[in-house]
Amino acid sequence: PAPFTWDTRSTPPHDLTDKSVADDFPRGPGSGLLNELMSASVEWFANHPVNTGRIDAGELPATNLWLWGLGKRPQLPSFEQRFGVRGAMITAVDLLRGLAKLLGWKTVDVPGATGYIDTDYAAKGRHAIEALGEFDIVAVHVEATDEASHEGRADRKIEATESIDRDIVGPILDFFESSDAPWRMLVTPDHPTFLRTKTHTHGDVPLVVAGTGISADSAQAYSEEAAACSSLEFRQGWELMAWFLSNT
Repeated sequence: PAPFTWDTRSTPPHDLTDKSVADDFPRGPGSGLLNELMSASVEWFANHPVNTGRIDAGELPATNLWLWGLGKRPQLPSFEQRFGVRGAMITAVDLLRGLAKLLGWKTVDVPGATGYIDTDYAAKGRHAIEALGEFDIVAVHVEATDEASHEGRADRKIEATESIDRDIVGPILDFFESSDAPWRMLVTPDHPTFLRTKTHTHGDVPLVVAGTGISADSAQAYSEEAAACSSLEFRQGWELMAWFLSNT
């Protein structure tokens, strides 16, 4: 059996941008094995053909493995069993692909989707509209704004946000408004990632909802400040979906 327990600790690499890693190597039960593999990887990577090619091209090489993350597979009822609707996920991130599989959703592969700031936003929008012809609910996940925050790049975060609005939200909204069928649309991040810290943060996030049965409130902007003034609040994130799908 694996030597790890729930007392084994490791740190996500994206929490260490521009920081020393000296105090964040794995620790606790089984950490000796993890640290041994991480140390050995330095030699494995040193003369790897991929790295020599990157160096010749003037790019940074991969220097070593960074092992992190410990968990077990959740046991979840299927989304269709719980809510009576069939869903699909559009994403280039393995974490979201795994969540979709746990929920019984189909993952829609989109050419040009990278999980980074160079993703093809318009292709995601087009594939979402196509998927809406087959599924009751389609989630379009975009990692670009999060990656821009990890890099501390305000310009790239603005560019990604504008691309999401122009190439995903806009076309899907046009599609819905051209249809006579009931519809709803929800836009929200899953967590804050501040440019100044370059890492994930706990806390509330704003959301915007439009469609059948939704009345506009007084908000004039989509921001944390505007959301804080709203009477609509979900203290537990999992409460949102039942509300979103109700009375449509």
